[in-house]
Amino acid sequence: MYVPRLRSLAGQLFAMQVVLVAAIVAGFAFFTYVTGRAQAEETARRQTTATATAVADSPSVVAAARSADPTAVLQPYAERLRKDSGVTFVVIMAPDGTRWTHPEPGEIGRTYLGHIDEALRGRTYSETYTGTLGPSVRTVAPVRDSGRIVALVSAGITIDRISEQVRQQLTALLGMAGAALVLGGVGTYVINARLRRHTHGMNAAELSAMHDYHQATLHAVREGLLMLDGRRRIALINDGARELLGLDADAVGRGVDELGLPPGLTGALLSSEPRVDELHLTADRVLVVSTQPVVGGERRGTVVTLRDHTELQALTGELDSERGFTQALRAQAHEAANRLHTVVSLIELGRVDEAVRFATAELELAQALTDRVVTAVAEPVLAALLLGKAAQANESGVELVLTDDSRLDDGVLPPWLPQRDLVTILGNLIDNAVEAASGAGGVPAQRATGAARARVTVTVRTDHDELVLRVADTGPGVRPGDTDAVFRRGWSTRGPGRGLGLALVRQAAHRGRGTVEVGQGADGGAEFTVRLPLRAAEVST
Repeated sequence: MYVPRLRSLAGQLFAMQVVLVAAIVAGFAFFTYVTGRAQAEETARRQTTATATAVADSPSVVAAARSADPTAVLQPYAERLRKDSGVTFVVIMAPDGTRWTHPEPGEIGRTYLGHIDEALRGRTYSETYTGTLGPSVRTVAPVRDSGRIVALVSAGITIDRISEQVRQQLTALLGMAGAALVLGGVGTYVINARLRRHTHGMNAAELSAMHDYHQATLHAVREGLLMLDGRRRIALINDGARELLGLDADAVGRGVDELGLPPGLTGALLSSEPRVDELHLTADRVLVVSTQPVVGGERRGTVVTLRDHTELQALTGELDSERGFTQALRAQAHEAANRLHTVVSLIELGRVDEAVRFATAELELAQALTDRVVTAVAEPVLAALLLGKAAQANESGVELVLTDDSRLDDGVLPPWLPQRDLVTILGNLIDNAVEAASGAGGVPAQRATGAARARVTVTVRTDHDELVLRVADTGPGVRPGDTDAVFRRGWSTRGPGRGLGLALVRQAAHRGRGTVEVGQGADGGAEFTVRLPLRAAEVST
């Protein structure tokens, strides 16, 4: 079944506005016609009154009224006055109503049609009456001679003449009204054409449905959605974006540069160029940001999508650690095979004592590190991480050392301090330290100067209700001017595509309400210290 589509909202408004303008113009025209006719009749009454009064006060009329043949004197006078004054008729009559003058000579001598009683009493009287010339507005005035009424004067304008004047005015009014209607219609069409472009030809029901879908979509989408206007102010934000960016409910209407976001993220939002899947860090999250300008003849704003990459980044870091650990185990397996062949060869050569000493020396070194880590760090996740990183460091020619004061009992970590964040913090700090100690070009820094083997020193302990994680290396260290820059995403001394690890360390420390400090270690390299509170009171503050 075909259901006719309703007229668009712009079309409905156009029709309503045209009807409204037409009604206003028609009402104004009718009001003007009525008031114009009333004013025309009042003007005619005043004109006839002035004419009749002037004739009644004329001495020549008084003199003619006393003559034997008043018509011979008054008829030419009355006709001349009628033409000059613009009235339809000027009738001068005897007190009994007998006409002495009339525009139609055949009516002279007949009785005047109209009321003369008021005039005979000495009052000037106006009325609308139908006489020989048709309906007219007329005024009757008495002619006095020494206080005695000797004649009457009636001056009148016919209704047809008044109507002709009104018709002429109405024609001009209708012309103006038509012009006003056309002008109003054109203006309304222009306005509604612009409205039609903005509403894309949709009617009110479609706009209402789109609004409902729009609101439902905003609340249903789990990703962050942010819409900026042309002045880079927040025009629209959904719940996901407000949560990811840590914004309050009053964020709408505020400028991007007023939100307190990290400089890199603020720059991406303010950029006029589209961004695709850029990685940005806030205080607590890793976000994937994509922006797309909205252009329609001019820049109207920007649509921003935000995806939470925090968990995935943490899993990626763990996967990288596992991959490195696997590669280290593979290398160790290869090295162990070489050592095993060496032991077998020594035995075949009859040098059993040397074979035993060679085998037990390697086992003692590996067992000593394992025993040291397991004894000092009872937390299984951190212990496994340290053993894996030790194997990786060894493959890079770096010795990983756990300090004597390291101590972390099992069950000490509070539930609000996730093990994943600890892995992120300690794993990234050790990775950076190993790279620094081994040298940028892959040659250990200490070996290049002929000194002792490159080393990374790790401390894991509790101190006054806080967890202390400290990693120091024998690398070149951090210059004093770079102590703040090292935690910015993208900062690295090893080329592009790096510089994310320390930013993630500070982010994880911030989530745990902790702090990160950087300084110079005892071996001359960089020393990073992370302090995380272990009590709920310190975290809540």
